[in-house]
Amino acid sequence: MSDASSSFLTAALRHRLAWPLLTLALLLAVNTAFNASFLHLEWRDGHLYGSLIDILNRAAPLVLVSLGMTLVIATRGIDISVGAVVAIAAALVAWMIGGSVSGSVSRFPMPLAILAALGMALACGLWNGLLVAKVGMQPIIATLILMVAGRGIAQLITGGQIITIYYAPFFFLGGGYLLGLPFSLFIVAVVFAVLYLAVTRTALGLFIQAVGINPTAARVAGIQARRLIVAAYAFCGLCAGIAGLLISSNVKSADGNNAGQLLELDAILAVTLGGTALTGGRFSLVGSVIGALIIQTLTYAIYSLGVPPEINLVVKAVVVFAVMLLQSPEFRATVGMWVRRPVARELRS
Repeated sequence: MSDASSSFLTAALRHRLAWPLLTLALLLAVNTAFNASFLHLEWRDGHLYGSLIDILNRAAPLVLVSLGMTLVIATRGIDISVGAVVAIAAALVAWMIGGSVSGSVSRFPMPLAILAALGMALACGLWNGLLVAKVGMQPIIATLILMVAGRGIAQLITGGQIITIYYAPFFFLGGGYLLGLPFSLFIVAVVFAVLYLAVTRTALGLFIQAVGINPTAARVAGIQARRLIVAAYAFCGLCAGIAGLLISSNVKSADGNNAGQLLELDAILAVTLGGTALTGGRFSLVGSVIGALIIQTLTYAIYSLGVPPEINLVVKAVVVFAVMLLQSPEFRATVGMWVRRPVARELRS
């Protein structure tokens, strides 16, 4: 290999998205090796069918929550209540829509139900933001309160039962198709595009980085740090609410106890896999999307390979641990030093 090629490869591997992309490619290769039809796509009933489409559709809620979590983590925060917010939004929209068994009538107009669910999710995010930015609570404690209480709120809305939705038009959100692709992907694309333009084409991205690196210095520089933190948590809550709508629409029901279960952990893993620093400041929206796709592709691989359900979380943890080690410059430097020592001894001898 020439020096130019070696330098290019070294520079490419140093990019923050290099290892997440390599991990995603490896997972796709593993799935393809054990399932010859994994990459196969076919047009049926007016839209695309295939494993890749299924992964993208099922990853949509996680991508949305990960985008919101990215902003929160970038401001030195954490939100472990997003799973509960998903359950609240799903429960509220399911209760308001309901629908008759015929599927033609809803309890309330669907737009009103959607706005109410999103409004509730936004209010949950504002609550978290106010506790963190105004009251001064530690983010993990502030969001832990809603994480615990949110499940109770969702179960109060559903009466402790699983609410089945019969209103057919609502199913289009999470299970419909547009231009041959799942409609949920278009929702994710719109949210990502708006957020990406906001953080790259305006000063918002710089403000978020400044608050994450040093909140005190940011306030001295004139940045409304507290308002920015509240807005980040509010946006995270809104993203969780949209995810709740997609999930309830896809499964045609709402379960206050299980909807969004462990989604907060997957979102945090996705964000960190994508290169966002848990210490705040440095963040990557594209990386968070890739991280979410890694989590969903890994989940698909675990189930398709027949890994026993009782150890699938262990397998997921091992893979995530390995990727995080590879992303660590300190770890790579240590490994490089171990490799260079025997080579140096051979050369001296």
